[in-house]
This record gives sequence, C-alpha cells and structure tokens, in this order.
Amino acid sequence: MADLIILSYQDEAKAEAAFEAVQSLERDLIIELAGLALVHVDDKGKTRVEMPDQGNRVGLAAASGAVFGALIGLFFFVPLVGLVVGGAIGALVARLDKTGVNAAFRDRVKSELARGRSAVVIYATKLTQDKFADALAPFGGTVVQTSLSDDEERELAHDLTPVA
Repeated sequence: MADLIILSYQDEAKAEAAFEAVQSLERDLIIELAGLALVHVDDKGKTRVEMPDQGNRVGLAAASGAVFGALIGLFFFVPLVGLVVGGAIGALVARLDKTGVNAAFRDRVKSELARGRSAVVIYATKLTQDKFADALAPFGGTVVQTSLSDDEERELAHDLTPVA
C-alpha cells in the first residue's frame, strides 16, 4: 500500500525545512519514497514544483514514479508527465475517483495550496508512522493524506501506460 501525504504550509521556509527532513528520514530508512516534491504557489498563483534527484533511489518503480508524476500534474496543473494527454486525463480522473484520491481529496489539496502557500508532497511505499510524525511535528503544517492499495496503484499505473 502506498501513502500519498501532502503537508501544507503558510511559511515557505518551514515547507523547505520539512522537505529536507523527509529526505533525511529516507536516508535513515524511516520512509521509503516513490516520489517527493516541494510545491510553491506564489502570490500571483503561479506554481513551482521542485523534486530531488531520484537517480539514487533504490527500488523506485517506474509505475510508482508515473503515478506520482500524474498526481502532481493533476493536483497542481503542472505537466510533468507526458503520458497524460487528451482523453487519458478523463480516464485517470475516473480511476482516481474509485480510489482514495477522489474529488473531495483533490479539492482539499487545492484549497490548502492557495496563493502564497507551499506544500511537501510525499508518495511513500513504506513508512514508520510514529517516527515520521515525531520528526515532522516541529514544522507544523496541515496534513492531507490518502492511501492507495497495491491493486489501485497498479491499476493507475496501467492507465498511464501509453498504447503502442
């Protein structure tokens, strides 16, 4: 099961510190990441997404990476994944509605990321929840979370596979 966790912050510096802390938790094996992003929405509503180099990530499945990229694109209207085009977006949204990433979840994410706010977006395949929570507690923030079963993640990854 994969967890999609979004931590929303009013303070960009706290979001950046939390982002760094998540990377440290990965090195300490407290969390296993399939994706991580830092999202900033400036005062004009322009979205900027930063992602760490994923080349050193052991076990980063292509399917999980594709799902994470598509979720970032759908939530923040950032075209990170070239696979999602045209009618495929509608199919993906329909599939997401069958999982925990439904319209209400997407609306909550959008409301948490209003102008001038930042967020850390975490897609974790394994998580030691108590240690993770303790390590990120000093940064505060608002937590928006959902979980995808292994089957749901595979189905989403299948929907993102281009047809030859």
